Amino acid sequence: MNRLSLTTRLSLMFMLSVTVVLTVAGVSFNHLSQRHFKMLDQQTLNEKLSSTQRILGELHSVDQFSELKPQLEALLGAHRDLTAIILNSDGKLFFASPRPVRVPEQLRTLESNAMLEWQDHEQIYRGVMAPAIVPGQDKPLTVILIFDVTQHMYFFETLQRWFWIGLVISALVSAGLGWMVARSGMRPIRQVTMVAASMSAGSLKERIPLAPVPKELQQMVSSFNAMLSRLDDAFVRLSNFSADIAHELRTPVSNLMTHTEVVLSRKRNIEDYEDNLFSNLEDLKRMSRMIDDMLFLAKSDNKLIKPENSQIELREVVGKLLEYYRLLADERGIELCVSGVGSVSGDVLMLRRAISNLLSNALRYTPEGKIIRVDIRQTNTSTVVTVQNPGKTIAPEHLEKLFDRFYRADPARREGSPSNAGLGLSITRSIIEAHEGRIWCTSSNGTTDFHIELPSASMNRA
Repeated sequence: MNRLSLTTRLSLMFMLSVTVVLTVAGVSFNHLSQRHFKMLDQQTLNEKLSSTQRILGELHSVDQFSELKPQLEALLGAHRDLTAIILNSDGKLFFASPRPVRVPEQLRTLESNAMLEWQDHEQIYRGVMAPAIVPGQDKPLTVILIFDVTQHMYFFETLQRWFWIGLVISALVSAGLGWMVARSGMRPIRQVTMVAASMSAGSLKERIPLAPVPKELQQMVSSFNAMLSRLDDAFVRLSNFSADIAHELRTPVSNLMTHTEVVLSRKRNIEDYEDNLFSNLEDLKRMSRMIDDMLFLAKSDNKLIKPENSQIELREVVGKLLEYYRLLADERGIELCVSGVGSVSGDVLMLRRAISNLLSNALRYTPEGKIIRVDIRQTNTSTVVTVQNPGKTIAPEHLEKLFDRFYRADPARREGSPSNAGLGLSITRSIIEAHEGRIWCTSSNGTTDFHIELPSASMNRA
């Protein structure tokens, strides 16, 4: 089933709104107009009835009626649609001007001065009835005043007919105007659709200008432009990542091919083959570690890393890592020291790997004879681990990119050592973020600090 377009639905809603408003206004106007004319008719009938009762009250006897008849005719003759009927005490016709009209029985049973509306064939009447006391008469006369309102009612019927015709025309016109307005208002959405449909790897830098966009749609367009920026950034990073993977794997694959071709170039003894296999094994191990690291990062990107939740004393974890790296540090005259205590909840193996990456990175760039410091500070809400090492100051433009995969501040992009593929800091950030923490780097005056902030153990238990 095909759904109506948004433009069509807005047009129909606009038409429906206009139709409802006009219908309510028309029905209300018709009702109020008819009520107004009805009140005017009742007011006129009551005034004429009161005047007739006053004139008849001046009679001393019914025999003198002929003297007051000209006054009655002058009073009642001013309205050509008004009929006056006077009945004597026996109910017989006593006076009729201009001609008698058949009076329904309902009128005779109504209270005095109450108005009744009825229809006789094609004529529509409104009438009132009241007694008129004549001095000297035991029983009062009965006065009936009747208005012929047929023309009024025909006028309202004609008005209603033209109203409904006008309503249909207005509905059609409003539908057309609503379609034009909706289509004009949907132009920015169509522009977004066209831009989205034309998106490709080479057009991710296109943006929709905000100036011609209505205020109500600016937030949507801004969000769409922001999404394009994120896609562009992700695509660039993915392209760089693919290039970096090829760049990093090229060296070990090339080494494997070269060594194998050299060994196979002629017959060799068993020791040569063993040496070649050991050499190939080193390159294979490096490739294996790189693949494992990339798989770990892929799981991190898809939120598949689920760390354990056990209490960890960071002083103990850092102390064991320093013992592990102390032999390498002693060879270069580098001193390792730790200060402070703190505990967190998390996966001890993951956090050990993250801190180990930072220590390994610090040892790689610390000059001989210097000191690497690890400081642990705990507050009520978080625990911060800082790994500080002296060395060349990192330029500010590189600090945020240090945690990107395969990123190196050296523009020469040299291949890493067998133990360094350029993924350590990326893995560290993934581990810290999996523990709902954050990591950042500061570098100034020949000192570089890597800071890890994790929720305190008390916060995680809460």
